[in-house]
Amino acid sequence: MKIERAYTIVTAPGRNFVTLKIVTDEGVYGIGDATLNGREQAVVAYLEEHVIPALIGRDPQRIEDIWHYLYRGAYWRRGPVTMTAIAAVDMALWDIKAKVAGMPLYQLLGGKSRERVMVYGHATGKDIEACLDEVARHVEQGYRAVRVQAGVPGIASIYGVAKRPGERYEPADAELPAEHVWNTAKYLNHAPKLFAAVRERFGDDLYVLHDVHHRLTPIEAARLGKEVEPYNLFWLEDCVPAENQESFGLIRQHTTTPLAVGEVFNSLFDAKALIENQWIDYIRATLTHAGGITHMRRLADLAGLYHVRTGFHGPTDLSPVCLGAAIHFDTWVPNFGIQEYMPHEDVTNEVFPHDYRFEDGHFLVGESPGHGVDIDETAAARYPYRRASLPVNRLEDGTLWHW
Repeated sequence: MKIERAYTIVTAPGRNFVTLKIVTDEGVYGIGDATLNGREQAVVAYLEEHVIPALIGRDPQRIEDIWHYLYRGAYWRRGPVTMTAIAAVDMALWDIKAKVAGMPLYQLLGGKSRERVMVYGHATGKDIEACLDEVARHVEQGYRAVRVQAGVPGIASIYGVAKRPGERYEPADAELPAEHVWNTAKYLNHAPKLFAAVRERFGDDLYVLHDVHHRLTPIEAARLGKEVEPYNLFWLEDCVPAENQESFGLIRQHTTTPLAVGEVFNSLFDAKALIENQWIDYIRATLTHAGGITHMRRLADLAGLYHVRTGFHGPTDLSPVCLGAAIHFDTWVPNFGIQEYMPHEDVTNEVFPHDYRFEDGHFLVGESPGHGVDIDETAAARYPYRRASLPVNRLEDGTLWHW
């Protein structure tokens, strides 16, 4: 069996998605998610100019060798563009291998470690009461775990909060970056009130999560973690930028609130010190941005040695291809923690038919050979790419801050 051709499909059914399709000379094909939100065309160029020409004629079953060929052979290692391109190839090759074997992907990885995959949903509101109403809606839908984000008095627009009640939060809605304004003191004074209100209304059994989105300094994050301990959060996510991994050591000294990080990571090395020093509790990297299944298996195995569990990023700017592969990975990985779930729009699901399903706060993995997600290229062609950018953040005095 040889790789006969490979090509990218760029489509925007609700959001921009980049899909890599690899076709063998025996007619078996696999697809991988190559979406890098806000930098989609950079990955397309990397794939089309540098990766795809090097794949033609290779044996698609030599997944390990091809992964190292693309990683070590590029010389310029890691980085989000390179690792997203590698991940797309890797995901597609695992899809092919599982189809040839006649197995769902989780069986090829080693079989089930669990019968279902717990997910968390997103509840947002312009104020605390509106957020609580959204939490109630999620609980009614069967969610056992909910991420809560509410507006802060004095801050006009805040990460994670939808523009209107009942809508999903979608940050990439402009060709050029929107500019938001941030005030740390206002946020720190307000956030604990949200968690107190959630616990008062929903009790102690609901798993409650919160995303700080890199906004704080280590000592500010330590203060927040300590102040919210009475509300027993499932995790506090991305409380500081993680370029300085030792920042989490300082936070850990001051709080027992579980810490999660990693949605912007693209390699094991981004998390190595965090894991080995047990400064975090959950690793949030994604299959699409962190080198695919081959690399994430190594990251998860390292994490498992230090009691760190997986909590994969799962926004709507990653396609159902990534989500489908992640559910297979989640079903297998021994140190699973939780899976993020932002439901895709109906039009997205039309372009990406799949066999996974949501039921009572969990995902149930499909049994189709491969990762169980396909792409309808005819439908995809109806939704052309449109440039979209993530926002940027500034402090009230105009200083550029972490978004």
